[in-house]
Amino acid sequence: MSGLAAAVKAWGRELGFQAVGIADIDLAGAGAQLAEWVGGGYHGEMDYMAKHGSRRSRPEELVPGTVRVICARMDYTPESADSAHVLRQTSKAFVARYALGRDYHKLVRARLQSLAARIEGEVGQFGYRVFADSAPVMEVELARKAGLGWRGKHTLLLSRDAGSFFFLGEIYTDLPLPVDRPVTGHCGDCVRCIDACPTRAIVGPYRLDARRCISYLTIELKGSIPEPLRQLIGNRVYGCDDCQLACPWNRFARVSTEPDFRVRNGLDAAELAELFAWSEPDFRQRMAGSAIRRIGYERWLRNLAVGLGNAPTTERVVGALRARAGDASPLVREHVAWALARHGAA
Repeated sequence: MSGLAAAVKAWGRELGFQAVGIADIDLAGAGAQLAEWVGGGYHGEMDYMAKHGSRRSRPEELVPGTVRVICARMDYTPESADSAHVLRQTSKAFVARYALGRDYHKLVRARLQSLAARIEGEVGQFGYRVFADSAPVMEVELARKAGLGWRGKHTLLLSRDAGSFFFLGEIYTDLPLPVDRPVTGHCGDCVRCIDACPTRAIVGPYRLDARRCISYLTIELKGSIPEPLRQLIGNRVYGCDDCQLACPWNRFARVSTEPDFRVRNGLDAAELAELFAWSEPDFRQRMAGSAIRRIGYERWLRNLAVGLGNAPTTERVVGALRARAGDASPLVREHVAWALARHGAA
């Protein structure tokens, strides 16, 4: 089994993963922390966090027969993304780095499936199931146990040689492979991620209040964004990377060579007004294959309206907002009215 484990890691690297590790399935401690977090209401409207809570911490219930989890890391930073520049240019739309290219779910899952096929070719039929942020899986905790990094104070996984700009994927398996050792944490007294959060969503080390997190507000939240948080969102229209950009370990983040992660539709520096002018067919066509398409056109316009409300007052910005003041969606109209009031143009 130790020889097989070494081969699995080599095959993973051949398939485009930058690191592969193996974990056991004892998640009791993390499961208790998750239950406490959900009990405090920090998950907001993400009901699936409560609904599938116990399954997350019991891999053998999710996939019967599971005794090990093969964890893989794939870096995603696109070469052209200049996040700091876009955040300063507040007439532009900031999109989290992970969403600038194609949707990672299918790509990571397909590569994991290829890895499982390589294993099957070596050992014959075996029990397994692959995941890429697609089921109740505690991927950060499993990756930590597999030695791929440690949990940072922003709750994301950190690696000494890659920072945090990477995707994680898993293969639940019945193969009793030898497990890897977790690595020690290296955050020390640093609290830059906590200080950098625009909405103060990181309420303490290793504790995130999703209800205040910009990623939650712009992606998971289906309804109206709370007014006190709108101004703090700035020009972030899909996700937020501030806690990662502030982390010293991300000076080691690696630019991805994966073609699917290259920037599409100019989303690394697009003007808010330009995106706001897209019709629904435009949105569907241009966001085909993108993670952004999952939030739908209505929430996309909601987010852009908030960004435009925080943009410098110009004829173009006000004109773009006025053009949608009578939008068919009450959700969009509400956020457009707020934005116009911000510019004194209600």
